Amino acid sequence: MCELLGMSANVPTDIVFSFTGLMQRGGGTGPHRDGWGIAFYEGRGLRLFQDPAASVDSEVARLVQRYPIKSETVIGHIRQANVGRVCLANTHPFVRELWGRNWCFAHNGQLAGFAPRFDFYRPVGDTDSEAAFCDLLNRVRGAFPEPVPVEVLLPVLVQAAQEYRGKGVFNCLLSDGDWLFCFCSTKLAQITRRAPFGPARLKDVDVTVDFQAETTPNDVVTVIATEPLTDNERWNLLRPGEWSLWRRGERIAQGQMGE
Repeated sequence: MCELLGMSANVPTDIVFSFTGLMQRGGGTGPHRDGWGIAFYEGRGLRLFQDPAASVDSEVARLVQRYPIKSETVIGHIRQANVGRVCLANTHPFVRELWGRNWCFAHNGQLAGFAPRFDFYRPVGDTDSEAAFCDLLNRVRGAFPEPVPVEVLLPVLVQAAQEYRGKGVFNCLLSDGDWLFCFCSTKLAQITRRAPFGPARLKDVDVTVDFQAETTPNDVVTVIATEPLTDNERWNLLRPGEWSLWRRGERIAQGQMGE
């Protein structure tokens, strides 16, 4: 299985701390050696860094750690390949344009016998993850040729995620830069940091950050990960079938799908 990392914040925030912890799991403290990627939204723009090499050994990962890019919405991923070759084309996150915005997607899991009919969006690589992303965007584009608010779009996202979940494991992160959607099929954890801030200590490497010294009292930062990244904070574990929608660090919608 792979691991996911997402962030939604109300101010441009760097994710170096969480990224540093996740990168250790890509071949160091974890088996996810088959590539990694991270996407940072900057307004309508998107910075995307990817490498099919293990993140713990990746010079590109070290570059990102030395270059604290600030963003309000981030999606990251480390891969343990189960469908598709280990190559750049199969490295998450995946990005496509819809309604004049960059949509970004990452997936943890495996979908058995998944072979949708592709319309406008088609995969570049050969993973079930990218196939699901293209199928999802085709559904959205078919239902809404013109942009609609995410609140109108949400039932389509939830229904599609539930259908994919019926074919296997479908933990995912999805964003258009304005909002961040997450769906838990088996495993996701979430933490929202706000004042009063305190120290946080990574589980996978000896690094501690005092967020009080790095933030203002008005900052709100939510981090979503497959497994909790710190060992001295209380993370909320999502239940199977639970989904949530985030904007500027705050949860604006949530729900629970049945088995």
